[in-house]
Parts: sequence; structure tokens; C-alpha cells
Amino acid sequence: MHIKQIIIQGFKSYKDQTVIEPFSPKHNVIVGRNGSGKSNFFAAIRFVLSDAYTQMGREERGALLHEGAGAAVMSAFVEIIFDNSDDRFPTGKNELILRRTIGMKKDEYSLDRKNATKTDVMNLLESAGFSRSNPYYIVPQGRVTALTNMKDNERLLLLKEVAGTQVYEARRTDSLKIMTETNNKREKIDELLNYIQERLSELEEEKEELKDYQEKDKERRCLQYTIDHREQLAISDELDNLEEQRTAGVEGTDDSEERFRQGDKELAGIQAEINELKQQVEFLKVDRKQLETERKDNSRAKAKIELDVKNLTAGQSAAQQARSRYRSDLESLEASIQQHEQELAEITPQYDARIQEETTLKGELESAEATRQRLYAKQGRNARFRNKRERDDWLRAEINNSYPQLAKVKAVRVQTAEDIAELERDIADTEDAIAQLREQLEGRGSNNEAMQSQIQEAKSERDRLMDERKELWREDAKLDSVLSNASNELRRAEQTLSHTMDQNTSRGLAAVRRIKQQHKLDGVYGTLAELFDVPDRFKRAVEVTAGQSLFHYVVDNDEAASKVIDILQREKAGRITFMPLNRLRPKSTNVPQANDAIPMIEKLKFDPAYLKAFQQVFGGTIICPNLQIAGQYARSHAVNGVTLEGDRSDKKGAFTGGSIDTKYSRLEAVRTVSKWRDECDSHKARSVEIKRTLERKDQEITRALGNLQKLEQKRVQQENSYGPLLQELRSKNNEVQNKKDTLDSKHRASTKIEANMKALTDQQNAHEAEIGSEFKKALTADEETQLENLSSTVQDLRQQCARLSTARSDLESRKKILEIELREELRPRLDQLQAQEFDDRASTGGQGTLQESQTELKRINKRIATAEAKLAELDSSLETSTTRISELERRQSDTKSALDEIALTIEKSQKRTEKSIRKRRILAQQASEVSARIRDLGILPHGALEKYEKAKSDTIVKRLHKVNEALKKYGHVNKKAFEQYNNFTEQRESLTSRRGELDGSQKSIEELISVLDQRKDEAIERTFKQVSREFAKVFEKLVPAGRGRLVIQRKADRVAEAEEEEEEEEGAGRKDSVENYTGVGISVSFNSKHDDQQRIQQLSGGQKSLCALALVFAIQQCDPAPFYLFDEIDANLDAQYRTAVAQHLRDISSSSNEGAQFICTTFRPEMLHVAQKCYGVRYQRKSSSVVVVTREEALEFVEGEKQ
Repeated sequence: MHIKQIIIQGFKSYKDQTVIEPFSPKHNVIVGRNGSGKSNFFAAIRFVLSDAYTQMGREERGALLHEGAGAAVMSAFVEIIFDNSDDRFPTGKNELILRRTIGMKKDEYSLDRKNATKTDVMNLLESAGFSRSNPYYIVPQGRVTALTNMKDNERLLLLKEVAGTQVYEARRTDSLKIMTETNNKREKIDELLNYIQERLSELEEEKEELKDYQEKDKERRCLQYTIDHREQLAISDELDNLEEQRTAGVEGTDDSEERFRQGDKELAGIQAEINELKQQVEFLKVDRKQLETERKDNSRAKAKIELDVKNLTAGQSAAQQARSRYRSDLESLEASIQQHEQELAEITPQYDARIQEETTLKGELESAEATRQRLYAKQGRNARFRNKRERDDWLRAEINNSYPQLAKVKAVRVQTAEDIAELERDIADTEDAIAQLREQLEGRGSNNEAMQSQIQEAKSERDRLMDERKELWREDAKLDSVLSNASNELRRAEQTLSHTMDQNTSRGLAAVRRIKQQHKLDGVYGTLAELFDVPDRFKRAVEVTAGQSLFHYVVDNDEAASKVIDILQREKAGRITFMPLNRLRPKSTNVPQANDAIPMIEKLKFDPAYLKAFQQVFGGTIICPNLQIAGQYARSHAVNGVTLEGDRSDKKGAFTGGSIDTKYSRLEAVRTVSKWRDECDSHKARSVEIKRTLERKDQEITRALGNLQKLEQKRVQQENSYGPLLQELRSKNNEVQNKKDTLDSKHRASTKIEANMKALTDQQNAHEAEIGSEFKKALTADEETQLENLSSTVQDLRQQCARLSTARSDLESRKKILEIELREELRPRLDQLQAQEFDDRASTGGQGTLQESQTELKRINKRIATAEAKLAELDSSLETSTTRISELERRQSDTKSALDEIALTIEKSQKRTEKSIRKRRILAQQASEVSARIRDLGILPHGALEKYEKAKSDTIVKRLHKVNEALKKYGHVNKKAFEQYNNFTEQRESLTSRRGELDGSQKSIEELISVLDQRKDEAIERTFKQVSREFAKVFEKLVPAGRGRLVIQRKADRVAEAEEEEEEEEGAGRKDSVENYTGVGISVSFNSKHDDQQRIQQLSGGQKSLCALALVFAIQQCDPAPFYLFDEIDANLDAQYRTAVAQHLRDISSSSNEGAQFICTTFRPEMLHVAQKCYGVRYQRKSSSVVVVTREEALEFVEGEKQ
């Protein structure tokens, strides 16, 4: 094991973190100028490994921290990393990191980056071979000089320190201290024994006098006990009589109180019923007033509707006559229209046939005329042309010229066909529109009736919704009155409840309830009284047991309680005790299992979730038949007992009881408040529901009125749309007629176009045929024949056309007359009659209006009948309620009188009871005083009561007087003589035993001191021999030509020769005690092994330093350490001895068996020559640092320092 690396920061001159490169496991040398920080480097190692820096004050701590320019250093640390490859430290790791950190207020150690105590660190170092008794593995600057100047006796102390005698000395000092304390205790015990012996002699005399006093006192106590016992019996008898009287009075009072409670409850019920009936009467009066108003309104509406019905009925007969005339005219007009239409239907086919025949004949005529004209033209052309070619050219030119004409005619024909088709479509659409208009006009009556039916249904729906709204208004008015009454009752109940608690609690409960609703807090359940139910029989017992705990608020956890408390504090809204279920830890109780002990919690009905709260308050309480049984169970089972009357026995022994005013029951007040609060909440909820329903009804009525208004508007629009429909119908008819006329002209034009196109086509065909014929000046015979035939044919066709045209003209004239009459006269007249019927119906109101009025009259009659029935029912209910109220008021008066009598009886009984209680209290006080006197008498002798049982009281009093006179002469007697004698005897025996123990303890301590002295002497002698032997070896190695040894000095020694001293040491060393040692001297010879040796005082400075180093090396050889730190140990040595010391260090560090690490500082070159690694300490910017340097650089520095 060796030091691998050192890290320093903030320690003395090392401000910045200085990480020193790993050290060699053998010999390391550090060089540096004075003041650069070499000594501080060694101080840093001692700061971690030794006890030199312990129990430091603030100034001493500050001295270890770096001081200089810049930011102040608040803490410093030194970290040493050990190579633990040989497992010398029992950590199981190859490295051990030991750090010590110091500041103005802290001083901490850490092992492998984990915090550790100083004791742990020191124990670990000792386990690795760092001995506290041998601190010479670190030799700071000046230690060698101190050893050089050390006297013989100081050297002996050093040897003792190395031998580890401090442990023996400490144990010996402790033993001597214990021995001194033991001797002091023995002296005190002896003094006490002498005092006790003297006191026992005095007490022997006082014992005899005390015996006589005790005999007289015993007789006095017997006499006094007899007198007191008789007085106690008399008081007990009188108390029993009072108890019997009280029991009888209590039973009577209980019976009266029970009758008073029943009467009071009956009176409250009567008053509640009276209030309810009065409220019902008020409701009935309000309903009656509303029904009277409704009946008057309906009566006025009925009178108005009856007048309307009368007027409508009167106008109905005139309307019937007008309708008869209308129907006659309408039937005549419809017959005329039917006749015209029938005739027109017969003429139209004939007319169409004539047109078709005429068209056919005209076509034939035109064809014949065209053929004849072509033959005439051909006949004329033949004279015009000289040859065939001229003729053909002209024909071809004519053919070509006819093509554009033919194309134009075809285009006109196509356009005309399209116009005809479009006109036919327009006529069909217009006729469909006309048919729809006629359907609307014809169905106008049925539509009007349907509209009237819808309007009537809408009015019925409106009336139904308004009736429902009136009922809701009536219920809402009643509910407001009920809610006002319930709110008043709730306020009275809350005032009554608040009188059973303090004001802060009352305000707090109201605030918690409000906070719970406002903040919507979960886990806030309610007061204890609100969370359970109990039979009336046990109410008084439960109320007495719970007390103010009834108003403790149960919450789910402490978080909910904290929230509410914070709000209460912020709002200053009272104080409440909370019971968080998660914090409650009810104690288990030993409840007796007996018929006369009922666990109170079993009689309570509550949610199991609140079990902890009820166990906390009621878990340790039982219900007993009487107070005596309750007291017995309270003492035997450590529970609280309570009777049904409310008398209570505490488990600590206290009794509580007396009369309780049942009028001010807290549970009853809580129940009343809960009842009225629930009723108010239900009424409020119902009121909110009614108001919401009213809002919905208002919306429904608004929609119904809107729907009715829409229907009325629709009917008005329907009535007002008849004139426009007629006008539109006339317009459509005119439009159809115009389009039909246009269609006829188009058909005629189409016929002409077809004829023209046929003529052009025939002419082209004739020209083409003529081109292919021979050229002749005259017509052929066939053509001449054809021409002649055509002339006669044309004449015949013209005659036929004239006859057809005449017949067709007659039919066309009749047809036009019929159509004009239908269009211009008959149909407009029909429309006018229909419009007149509708207008007459609308102006007179019509049958529908009359029916509507009659229906409305029936509905109003029904509503009036319903209102009258309800009024009759209300009058009956009012009479019944008024009668019942009168009966209840009489009964209430009788009950009050009876209660006054019972109250007077109870008051008298209470006065008697109070008088009895006062007397009982006096007797109880007397009994207590007698019992106290009897207790003061102490333990009486056997048969004390029987001895004077038959004696008279006067005789006993006289005898007691004589005994008291006799006891006066014993006023100075020591009444505790026997007790004191026994106590002093016990103390004497105890002290004697204790003194024997102290004598044995002193003997054991003397033996231990002897053993410690012997072991200390052996350790010193053993250490001296080892150090002396190693000193001789080391000195011989350092000074091969010389010889050195250590010499022990004793008290009996005289100045003698070294040889005699040696012989004395060898011959008698074991026999003399270490206490005879006075010092350790050093005897050396530097020139010869046989010359006379010199004492260290006779040597030069360099020789003294060498001897001191030899002693250090010898001590180290006796107790080797894993590494050594030497600070300028060769400063005072001569050159030859420096070389020897350096060679010795190299040999030790290179030894395979006992190789150790050396870290040295020097200003001499000898150590540098044998060093494995060299380091240089530099001081720059007021901060030290350590760096690795080469041997040459180190030697150069040393040589420079010499110069």
C-alpha cells in the first residue's frame, strides 16, 4: 500500500485545485524554495492522517483556509488516494479515496466519496498499520532538531510513547480515581454507621414509652369509632328515608312530566293542524276569488257570443234565399254552357272534316293548275329557242335557280313546324294551368271549411294551454304562501336550536352549510346529530352522552376540514369542531355482555361509512336501568354508564344527574330544523319546477298564438286570392284563344308552304324530264290531250272547292259564335256567380262562423259550469275547515288549562325535591365528615365494635373524655419510634453490606493496578530492547566505521564507565522496576568499534543529527508504516552522512520484503541521486502548485540554491 495521488484545494497556500501526478511507490523527493509551500504540502497530509488538527476554534479553522486576493475561500479539502492492491485497507477495492473537508462551520471526512466519521477514519488507518503511539512515519521540519536536543528523560518518555504505555497509564489513572472514590464512600459509610448506632440506642428508650401511648390510643380510637359508627348508622337511615321519599316523588314527577310532554306534544300537534287548516282556508279563499273572477269573465264572454249567434242566425235566412236564387241561376247557366259545349262538340268534327276535304281539293286544284301552266310554258318556250342546246341550257339555269327557292321554302317549312309544335306545347301548359285554377276555384269551399276546422283546433289548443297556465299560476301562488310559512318555521326552529349551543358554533354551522353549497365541496357530510336516528325512548340518554359533540361536523378527511377552516377564518364566520374520518382512531372498549347493559351505539341508526365518528362519541357508553348499575359497570369495565332519565356515571367515578327540561331537547331541535329545511328545500325545488313549467307553457302559448295567427292570415289570404284567381283564369283563357288562333294561321301557312314546295319540286322534275326529251316547236299529242283534260279537271275542281268553302264557312261561323258565347258570356258569368256565392258567404259569416260561435258558446257554458261546481266545492271545504278550526281552538284551550295544572303540580314537586336535596346534601356532608373521622382512626384492633356494642352512648362519651385526658401526658412521645428503629436497622444492615462490597472492590482495583504496572514495565523493556537493537544496526549501516547503542539510566546509578553500565543493564535489567528508570542515553563512536564511546552531548551538530535520524529509523523499524514523510531531515547532516542516509532510504524503499514509500523534501543533491521520482513546488500569483520535474531539473534547482 502507498500514496498514489494527492489533490489539494483551498488549503493554506494551495488556492486552486492542485492534482499531483501519481507518486512512485518507492522514493519520491520534493524540492522548492523556502515559502513556496513544501511544508504546507506536508501539513495537508498531516491534516488528513494525523491528530494534529483536532478541536480547532474559528480562528484556527480560518488559518487553514487560503488567504489572498480575489474571492474569499469558504472551504478547503485535501484528498489522498491510496493504492490498495495489497488489500491492506479492508475495503475490497484496489483504491481508497480519503478526503477531509474543512470550512468555518464544518469539518467532514469521506471514504470513497461517502461521508464518514473521524473515528471510522482513524480505525481504518490503524487497521492498515498507522499507529497512533508511533507518529514518526511523518517527520515534519524541526522534528530531527528536537530529537537532537532532547534530554535523556525526554527520550525515555518518547520510548514509553512508542511502547504504547499511554493505554496502561490511562487505565491505571482511571483505577486510581475509582479507588479514591471508593475510599471516600467507605468513610461516609463509617460516619453513617456511627450515627445510626447512636440513634438506635436512643430509639430503644422511646419504644417503651410509645407502647404505653399506643395502648391508650387504641382504646381512644375504639371509643371514637363506636360513637362515629352509631352516628353514621343514624345518618344512613335518614338518607334511606329521604331516598324513598325522593323515589316516590320522582315517580310522581316523572308521571306528571310524561303527561306534560304528551300534552305539550298534543298541543303542538293541534297548533300545527290549526296552522295548516288556516293556510288551507287562505288557499281556498284565494281559489274562490280567482274562480269568481273567471266566472264573471266567462259570463261576459257568454253574453257577447250569444248576441253574435243571434245575429248570425238572423242573417242566415236571408243568406238561404240568396243562395236559392244563386243556385237557380247557376243551374240555368250550367245547362246553357253544357248545351253550347255539346253543340260545339258536334260541329267541331264536321268543321275539321270540311277543312280537310277543302285542303285536299285545293291541293289537287293547284297541282292541276301547275301542270297546265307548265304545259303552256313549254309550249311558249319551244318557239323561243332555236335548238335543243339553248333550250337545255335555259332549263338547267331554271333548275339551278329553283334550288335556292326550294331551300328557302324548306327552311320556312321547318321553322313553321317548330312554331306549331311550340304553340301546341304552350297551349297544353296553359290549359293545364287553367284546369288547376278551376280546381282551386271549385275546391275553394272545402278548403275554407278545412281552414276553419284548423283555426278552431288552434283556438282549442290555445285555450287548453292558457287553462293549464292558470292552474300553474294558482299552484305557484299557493306554493309561495306555503314556502313563506315553512321559511318562518325554519327560522324559528333554527333560533331554538341556536339557543342550545354557543353563538360561535351556531354561526359556524350556518357558514359551513353555505360554504358547502357555494363551493360544492365533496366529503363534507354534516353534524353528528344530523347523521343518525334514535328511538324516542333513548333520546335523553343519547343527548346527555354526546353533549356538544352532537354539533361536531363529520368530514371525509383532514384536507376537507382544512379547506372549510381556511374559509371560516378568512370570513370570520364562527368556529366548528370537525371529525375527519381518516384521522379518527376510536379506542376499543370492554362492553359488558349483560341484559342490564345495552351498548348505546346499537340503538343508533346511521350510515356505516360514519362508524368511526359514532364509535368515537358513543362507543364507550352503555345504557343501564339505574344509576347504581351504571356506576358498577363504569368501575368494573371502564365504560360510561347512562340511564334512560339522563343520569350518568363516568368511568373516572363522577356521577352526573338531575332534572332535565325536555322542552329544550337538542336532538328534537335538530330534527325540527331538518324537517323544516327539507320541506323548504322540497317547496323551493317544486317552485323552481313550476316556474320552469310556466316558462315552457308561455313558450307553448306563444307558439300556439303564432300558429293561430298564421292560420288566420292564411284564411285571409285565401279569401283575398279569389279575385286574382278569376282574373288569372280570364287571362289564361284569352291567352289560350290567341294561341289557338295563331296556331290555325300557322297551319294554313304550313299548308301553303307545302303546296309551294310541291309546285317547285314538280317544276324541277318537269324541267329535268324536258331536258331528256327531244326539241320540238309544238307540244306532243299526249301533251295536247293532257292539256285539254287538265282544263276540264280544273273547272270541276273549282266548282267543288266553291261548294266545300260555302259549307265550311257556315260551320266556321256557327263554331265561332259558340266559342265566343262560351268565352265571353257564359263562363265569365259562371265565375261571377261562384265569386258572388263566396263573397256572400264571407260577408254573412257563413255556416262555419255560426258553428264556430256555437262551439265557443258550448265551451264557455262548460267552463262556467265547472267554475260553479268548483265554487260549490270550495264553499263546502271552507265551511268544513272553519268548523274544524273552531273545534281545534276549543280543544287547544282545554289542553292549555290541563297543562297549566300539570305544570303547577310539577313546580310544587320540584320545590319539595329541592328541599329534600338540600337536606340530603347536608346529611351527605355529615356522613362524609363521619367517614373521614373513621378513616382518620386508621386500622382498628380486632373486635373494636363488639367491645362497646352494648354500652350506652353517655358512658362511652365519659370514658372517651378520661382517655383523652390520659393521652395529654404523652404529647412529647415519638410516635414513629418503631418505624424509625426498623428503618435505621435496615439502613445499618444495608451500609454494612455496602462497605463489604467496597472493600472487595478496592482489593480488585489494587490487583488490576499491579497487573497494569507489570504489563507496562514489560512493554517498555521490550520496546527498549527492540529500539536499542535496531539503533545499533542502523548506526552501523550509516557509520560503517563506528558503533552506537542506547543506554538506560536508573536512579541508583552513579557516573561509571560504559562497560559497567552495559553489564548492569544485562545483569539486572529484568530485576529493577521501570519506575527506577530516569532516562535513555545515546553512546556512539564514529571512528572505531573499540574506542571509547561518547555521549551525544559530546558530539558535533551533524553527528547529533545523524544519531537522531538513527533513532527515528530504529523506531520505524520496530513499528513499520506503509509510507514515510520526511521534511528536510538531511538539513544538518554532513555530506558523507547525507549520502549514507540517502542510500539507507533507497535500500528500505527497494526492499522486497519491507519496502516502504518515502516522500521527502530536501535542499541537498544526495537524495535526488537515489530518488525514483522528483517533484517541484512552485508559488505563483499567491498560490502554490506541485509539478513533476526531472532529476536534472531538481539538481539544477538545488545547485542554484547553494549559490
